[in-house]
Amino acid sequence: MNAFSLRAAALAGTAFAALTAAPALAEPSFDLILGGDAYFQGAYIRQQQDDGLRSREFANRYRLVVTPTATADNGLTYGARLRIVAGNGDPTVSTRNIENDRAFLFANGAFGTIQAGVINGLSDEYGMIGPNVEGVAGSPDSNGILFLNGSSTFGALPLAATSLRTLIAYDTGTKFVYITPSFGGLSAAVSYMPRSGDSNTSVNRRTTDVLGDLLSFRDVVEAGAAFQTAVGDFSIEGSAFYATGKAVRQTDGVVSQSFEDLNSVHVGANVGYGPVKVGASYAYSGDSGYAEGLAQTRAQQNWIFGAQYGAGPLLFAANYLRALGNDSATMSTPSKADIWQGGVTWTVAPGFTAGLEYDYVQSTLQAGRPDGGDLKDRAHILMLDTRLAF
Repeated sequence: MNAFSLRAAALAGTAFAALTAAPALAEPSFDLILGGDAYFQGAYIRQQQDDGLRSREFANRYRLVVTPTATADNGLTYGARLRIVAGNGDPTVSTRNIENDRAFLFANGAFGTIQAGVINGLSDEYGMIGPNVEGVAGSPDSNGILFLNGSSTFGALPLAATSLRTLIAYDTGTKFVYITPSFGGLSAAVSYMPRSGDSNTSVNRRTTDVLGDLLSFRDVVEAGAAFQTAVGDFSIEGSAFYATGKAVRQTDGVVSQSFEDLNSVHVGANVGYGPVKVGASYAYSGDSGYAEGLAQTRAQQNWIFGAQYGAGPLLFAANYLRALGNDSATMSTPSKADIWQGGVTWTVAPGFTAGLEYDYVQSTLQAGRPDGGDLKDRAHILMLDTRLAF
């Protein structure tokens, strides 16, 4: 996840082979571009709800991006992009399997940008969550709270604690995306996904699932815009996205369960002056995805406030996140979390950084204790985050 502008995406040319007035070359000369990133994280964790758990843990991820691209005589830039991932980002799964979370065709021209294939949601790619994005120690997107996995606290956190933008923007189901050209720093975009979780060659036309399956949405549409401009040392950027879709009903032939449809909005903005940047974001998803008829629900939403200061090779960051909703494990019990973060990132060399981050997590699961009382936890996470980008 990142917060690049839509204009930057258009320049990168992530899109489907588009219709053009003039024919392209029959045998284009493709350039093959390789890139990617990797991280290694080590954390020390102290928390109240840590029975049977160790206090030290490691995690790592490696991603390789392969992009064949060409430019036709008429100016059309086109090609395809594949991102291969070692590590699926799920702390509950130990695997050495390699998978892809991007696999799409693209084209870019005066008409804008078109994408078609396996790709994340618009707000996940372009929605702004404050100045501290993934790769910055002290970011809400740093994966620090994933080190709470194994404790009762992790599943008790609301989904809004990890899904920071529109509710399922992280889903890499097959999509069709259109991005307008940039007009004075403003670009708009719209995407359509037939079914969440449906990727690559999978064809799934069902409108009902088996009772007990993972929740899915169908006919998901996401639309929004992002803006970015700078005058001298002053910069401003903002984004707004809305996602909607139908929840897939589940049945075993006798009993059925319906779920609330997807309606989710995310807005964010950053303001910078020289080495200082501050920003905030807000996401609201209401009862999206909850089983209909639940006795207790808490609207899913989060607030993020962040600031950063750059001094030579060092970047200092601070962040606060409040997340509300039902627990992410069962989606049936109201919960909340407050997360304070601070960190410093050192650019050791071009493309190579080392960061130190501290997270303090305060969470409450309503009536989560065996005696009916609230299940509360306080967690301290100290994380070393080393990254390579190429």
